[in-house]
Amino acid sequence: MTLLRQLAETAEMIKVAHSVFALPFAVAAAALAARDGRRWSWTTLLWIVACAVAARTAAMTQNRLVDARLDAANPRTSGRALPAGRVTRGFAVGLVLASSAAFVLCAAQLNALCLALSPVVLLVLLSYPFAKRFTPLAHFWLGASLGLAPVGAWLAVRGELSAMAVPATLGAAVLLWTAGFDVIYACQDVGSDRGLGLHSLPARLGVARALILARILHAGSVALLLLALRLDPHLGWRFGAGVGAAAALLAWEHALVRPDDLSRVNVAFFTLNGIVSLVLGGAAVADAVYG
Repeated sequence: MTLLRQLAETAEMIKVAHSVFALPFAVAAAALAARDGRRWSWTTLLWIVACAVAARTAAMTQNRLVDARLDAANPRTSGRALPAGRVTRGFAVGLVLASSAAFVLCAAQLNALCLALSPVVLLVLLSYPFAKRFTPLAHFWLGASLGLAPVGAWLAVRGELSAMAVPATLGAAVLLWTAGFDVIYACQDVGSDRGLGLHSLPARLGVARALILARILHAGSVALLLLALRLDPHLGWRFGAGVGAAAALLAWEHALVRPDDLSRVNVAFFTLNGIVSLVLGGAAVADAVYG
């Protein structure tokens, strides 16, 4: 199997395009952090993006690697690259190590604080795949992994742990938003998770109650976004409009999925949440630049 073929298969396996979930929030937080005369450059932005891509590559490859046996036992995921043999375990392990090293090196280009915290971030990201083996709260672990993006980008610009209310609020909003859509996604695997002894909120609560919980989590996320609007004087009507649009998109997402019909989960999970992230991130950047 050629290196290029495995790279192509890996890009599909880890869904590189889905970096759009967290990256716009990182860029938005960086732009807001720079509004008070902090050091900012296109080079800083490029290193932030490089950190985000490297971290996600390491985390998603680790997830697929750790879950390869479970994916093989689940009819919905048995065709993924690792269980199907299109990517070797050795290649996946190498990619996790290389991406992790790249993340640390990119963090070092930002500032000393980012470098010091990079192992902590990697610990959170790389340990997530094990969470579903002992707790149904694994959805929140995934949420925390994505929620680190705006916090890390803020620190990349500021270089110090001060004035953290805005990035922490954005990070908490991303946490609840991610946990909510991950609960929806996990509704597809209730039978498989129960059979394999895995923990998830849909497997614990049942699909109907899990979908209600997902709505509550998304309502909490919208509330935190509105709180961020009040906390940061640089956020204005553009971000407010973005929050309104995001709330409408999340309502649509929940309208697409019912306990007796999960056929449109992929549209709800991938398409609408990608749009939510782009809308919110774009609105925040616009306020930071033009507000």
